[in-house]
Amino acid sequence: MVMTEQKNNPLHGLSLETIVNRLVEHFGWNILGKLIQINCFMENPSIQSSLKFLRKTPWARKKVEDLYLEIHDSWKNKEKQ
Repeated sequence: MVMTEQKNNPLHGLSLETIVNRLVEHFGWNILGKLIQINCFMENPSIQSSLKFLRKTPWARKKVEDLYLEIHDSWKNKEKQ
């Protein structure tokens, strides 16, 4: 039963680093900082500082994962074209 749940989970197998990198590649730090207003995205942003903060801050990590899920389908459709 767990395998079925994971099979349908678009975050399964993705590291937090991969998620953040994809969001930065797609939006850039400036827009990402406007979409998710946390200092690690707005002031001297870097992947490493963001990961450090997000790993310690569940509410912020959830916002990042939720944003990734919102745009995941559009990325998936682009890949098919």
